[in-house]
Formats: sequence, C-alpha cells, structure tokens
Amino acid sequence: MTSQVTGGAADLSDSQRLDWLRLIRSDNVGPSTFRQLINRFGGAGAALEALPELIAKAGGKRKVRLASRDDCAREYDALTRMGGRFIAMGESHYPRLLREIDSAPPLIAVLGRIEIFSRPMIAIVGSRNASAAGLSMAGQLASELARHDYAIVSGLARGVDRQAHVTSLTTGTIAVLAGGFNHVYPAEHKALAEKICKQGALISEMPIGWQARGRDFPRRNRIVSGLSFGTIVVEAVRRSGSLITARFANEQG
Repeated sequence: MTSQVTGGAADLSDSQRLDWLRLIRSDNVGPSTFRQLINRFGGAGAALEALPELIAKAGGKRKVRLASRDDCAREYDALTRMGGRFIAMGESHYPRLLREIDSAPPLIAVLGRIEIFSRPMIAIVGSRNASAAGLSMAGQLASELARHDYAIVSGLARGVDRQAHVTSLTTGTIAVLAGGFNHVYPAEHKALAEKICKQGALISEMPIGWQARGRDFPRRNRIVSGLSFGTIVVEAVRRSGSLITARFANEQG
C-alpha cells in the first residue's frame, strides 16, 4: 500500500484506515516517521507488527508506545457517530495541495462536506484583536474570493479568522482546529463550527478528545496554509500565529 503515501487514488479499507490511525497515534510517530515506516514496510499494519523488534534492535533508545487498537477503534466509531470520517493521505478525497507539503498529516478527521476539497482554497488569517477596518477588509476579501468560487480556509480563532468564516458560511469555508472536535477552541465558537459544517468542513489531525495546547496552534497553521493556493494576512503583530502561517506558506511555495 505504499501508493497511499505517495498519492495513489485507491481508498483504504476501514481496517487499513484503523491501522493508519493506530500508527499515527503511537508515541513519537509524527508525519515524517509515519511515511518512512509505511514506505519501508508497505503498510501501517506491517509497520505496527515490525516496530517492537525494530526498537529492540536499535537498543530501545527511542521509546515508542503503540496506540491501543481498542482505543483507536473507539475514536474511529466516535467520529463516525458524529457524522465524520478519517481521510488518509493518497485517498481520493484527501486535499490535493495539502498532500504536497513536507509535514502533511497522514490522516485527517473531517466533519462536514468533503466535496469542498475539490474547490480551490485561499487562507485568510490575522489578528485576534483586529481593528474594525481589519475585520471589514477580511470580510470584503472573503466575499470577493467566494464570488470566484474559492473556499475560504482559516483557523477558527477570534477576530479575523472568525470574520472570514462568518462571511463565507453560505459559500463554503474550512476551519482547521488545533484540538479535537470535542474541544472546539475558543469555546464560544462551537456554534460557528456547527454552522461551518453545513456548507463547508472542519478538519483536525488531533484525537477527538484532545484539548489544544500552545504548541498545537503552529501545527494547525501549517495545515491552514498547506490547504491553500495562497495565504492572506489581515493585520498581525510581529510575534503572532498569523505570521507563522505566512512563514509556512512561504516555505510551502
């Protein structure tokens, strides 16, 4: 199944997708290590079987706790009950541009309308404490881009992110979460997240019950820019998540 990592069109079975979930949920297995393991062993199931011996031969210097199959099955079932699904890199519905970035998440959880990923996307991000002029500009940009059939991507934060999402609710917007679907951040945007699902989608690479921590927001930002043909920053202070997103966009070309 190496084609699944490199962009093949075949979709995984539920059992294979569960193996992917187990592998990416295992300790010290990030996107890069995941791809190396899949390409070396030909599939997530084979990689999971080989990991204990691989670690032992390496002297155990790098500890890896394999995720429990039961825990992952519960997460898989919970997402299904919510009306969502996991999409693996290389499957037909995985966002095309996102799979091209170096740190693309091997597996994303999606709530909403997955067909939105077939549309061109533009990210609009900016200050949480945006000025009235900044919010107006974000709304104008989102509205004009939507008229040209672009879906609007942002991070569901306060300020510019919220304005971009609200303006494009009826035309299609995508919110990338830093935490899991059970812990929308900020909490006051939970109702907005539910509205986004009607014409757009929510994306997360984190477990459903994960509460976002500080380091999770830059991880989210690489997905915001990675989904998009371009990233627009509307107001940002020098040390901000918006400029981290801009940096990712530059690195991703």
